[in-house]
Amino acid sequence: MKIYKNPPREEWDALCKRPLMNQTRLMSSVKDIIRMVMLKGDKALIDYAKKYDKADLKNILCTSEEIKDSEKEVSVVLKDNIRLAIANIKKFHEAQMPKKKFIKPMPGVRCWREARAIEKVGIYIPGGTAPLFSTVLMLAVPAVIAGCKEIVLCSPPREDGTLHPAIIWAAKEAGVTHICKAGGAQAIAAMTYGTDSVPAVYKILGPGNQYVTAAKLVIASTENVAIDMPAGPSEVLVIADKYGDIEFIAADLLSQAEHGVDSQAILVTDDEDMPEKVRSEVIEQLDTLKRSEIAEHSLIDSKIIYFDDQRTCMEFSNHYAPEHLILNTQNAIDMIGDVVNAGSVFVGDMSPESVGDYASGTNHTLPTAGYAKSYSGVSLDSYFKMVTFQALSQKGLKNIGPAVEHMARTEGLDAHRQAVSRRLSKIENQ
Repeated sequence: MKIYKNPPREEWDALCKRPLMNQTRLMSSVKDIIRMVMLKGDKALIDYAKKYDKADLKNILCTSEEIKDSEKEVSVVLKDNIRLAIANIKKFHEAQMPKKKFIKPMPGVRCWREARAIEKVGIYIPGGTAPLFSTVLMLAVPAVIAGCKEIVLCSPPREDGTLHPAIIWAAKEAGVTHICKAGGAQAIAAMTYGTDSVPAVYKILGPGNQYVTAAKLVIASTENVAIDMPAGPSEVLVIADKYGDIEFIAADLLSQAEHGVDSQAILVTDDEDMPEKVRSEVIEQLDTLKRSEIAEHSLIDSKIIYFDDQRTCMEFSNHYAPEHLILNTQNAIDMIGDVVNAGSVFVGDMSPESVGDYASGTNHTLPTAGYAKSYSGVSLDSYFKMVTFQALSQKGLKNIGPAVEHMARTEGLDAHRQAVSRRLSKIENQ
């Protein structure tokens, strides 16, 4: 991890850059994959599984036998832990249920909104180097609460052509309706266009690598399918002062670094002695990790930044707009009001980002790569569309009608004006 001391603001943009692939090559490859899935459906998914996952798929959709087998392969302890996480996620998301509120802007005019669940949603669960069954819970539980009728899960198969049993069991327990063995950009394409095995959906949610993120962006711009947000490689930014525990800080940085080689971990501190101490502790803890090679690679693009004062630390954090922000300072509670751009915030030294990843109840599907400046993380709202309603009485139309008539006449929209005028005329002649 490279250390920077008081970098000037004109260098902040460069310091905030995430590790990215060649975008021209990436987009070209993703568009080719999407086109092949659109043309060949299941055959393309089987071919890509062999090419990218080294898997010979006999079936894309998980069978009832595979679902039944997962019951035996997941330990009782893990099942209990998953159920605990589901309970907490339910509590947090059920509290977000939108309430109907009637507004009467003037006598006889009543307006309101009602939530309607998106009927068919697709959830992407990253596979690759780690079976992220926790993401199944984060995406499926709120979909069930919202009332989505179809929940289609796609996740990359293992080399033996199966999904990890914890992913299958978590999907069954959370209420997923279709469990599919497909990963990468091809899975996003399959959920967009539909194949013999994978149903088409109206919205796609979930994080993934740069291919998955690129595919979501292509689909959102070209097809009638919505996405939750651009959610790519994971990242964390820790703000720490002299009271921060070096061991905890290093562990938090590594917890993101081990996600993938393109993950990023940033420490920002106003303690001049901390950068070297944390860097040494990170190296020491790195040797204890099973995924040390992955973490070590991601630390190449990770940074430790020192500023003279805490205010500048927070300003840099808002400029970076991290997916995860950890406030490991003595005055962490007081800093909350200054947080402007962040996906999810962990307040105080007893709040590791890991709890949000698994079981505190908040959602861990969050905007990355600076998109926290304009996107929120997944919530119950992500599974709804809001429909507006208005109902007018005769008195209401008489009150508002003349203004509408005049505005329509001014815009030259005669039929708009007459839709009001003819009603007002009938009211007058009754």
